[in-house]
Amino acid sequence: MAARHRLFPAAASCKFLTELSMDRRIYLLALVAFITGLDENLVGGILPLLAHDLGVSFSVAGQLTSIFSLSFALCAALLLSVTARFERRTLLQAALAIFALSNLAAALAPNYASLFALRIASAASCSLIVVLCTTFASALVTPSHRGRAIGVIFMGISASLVLGIPFGIVLSERLGWRLPFAAMALLAAALIFWLQASLPRMTAPQPLPLRRYWQQLAVPSLALAQLVSILMIAGHFTLFAYLAPYLGATLGLHGNSLSLMYALFGVSAVSGGYLGGWLSDRLGPRRTVWLVPAVFTLVLASLPLFAGSLWLFLPAMMLWSSLSWSISPTVQSYLISSAPSASEVNIGINTSAMHLGVALGAACGGLVIAWRSLAWTPLVGAAVSGMALACALASLYLSHSRHVKPSATPAEFT
Repeated sequence: MAARHRLFPAAASCKFLTELSMDRRIYLLALVAFITGLDENLVGGILPLLAHDLGVSFSVAGQLTSIFSLSFALCAALLLSVTARFERRTLLQAALAIFALSNLAAALAPNYASLFALRIASAASCSLIVVLCTTFASALVTPSHRGRAIGVIFMGISASLVLGIPFGIVLSERLGWRLPFAAMALLAAALIFWLQASLPRMTAPQPLPLRRYWQQLAVPSLALAQLVSILMIAGHFTLFAYLAPYLGATLGLHGNSLSLMYALFGVSAVSGGYLGGWLSDRLGPRRTVWLVPAVFTLVLASLPLFAGSLWLFLPAMMLWSSLSWSISPTVQSYLISSAPSASEVNIGINTSAMHLGVALGAACGGLVIAWRSLAWTPLVGAAVSGMALACALASLYLSHSRHVKPSATPAEFT
């Protein structure tokens, strides 16, 4: 059942990649995941040009990002249920084809309404792509490397934070805001053929009706694990959604200095995906699922203490960024180990949970600012992530007293 594992030759000189001892196809899947993150983050960089060209306000144009996240959250489990009978490599290629077509159409969109609809289609395809990439990554490696494999996928997504906005700005300022969408479509088309040549076929798990997703959530320990993702990411976005004005108010950062801080934040986020997977493999998913939110809560709560000095705030911010991206591979490794035969179902639910956390955190931060001030956002965010820690501990307690029954046949390569 297990595929033959080969080292990625280009990674031989890089210690942390060599340590993974994983098939190089994991990095191909990370590239596929990267373009989904690029698509989600792109609008932020091209917002002024896009709004001006389509004749809408910044706030209206900004809803293209909101609808993307909401559509992503709502579509993951639904699409997995609808496509449950399809062979997984073919399904991944089909999702990439829809992604390519929707982004190519976005590059040609005549008005805001059509672009809005195309963002929904693109988000739906991305939700399926991310789940399938994670499923393939966990199946291509031995169980001892599963957490790191998932971490590499999320490194691909988080890398878009570093490259997504600069990529959009550079291309749009020189050639217009439509070109980045066309460029993503071409990259996705190339990846379809690359996947055909590189990935094995994977049989679909036993088909599951949509109600089985609700049945997974009816298992208290698994539902609480999903809440860990929602609440920790919500705590993170309570501050992160308003990081630019927070940095301006506390450290006086604007313009190029602010861009540099975002770049450093993105670099740290990339490392976070690997960190969460590495910790899950070394310490075990059960220990890591409470350790990460515990440390994250402490770091987030301590940020106001360092807000008076850039040199003290910078390392604390980078640690905060890294930990925020480590929660996804951590929780998904825990879910896979808790219910191996229902891994794809639980990963799909978790993918939706993460995006719900983004929406919840942004809304929470807005309420905090309206109620108090920007200065309160890290403290309220820490309180929310503290609830994630409580959910993690409760999940561990309940998982000892209740056996999680398998609910799907594991996928196999053919």
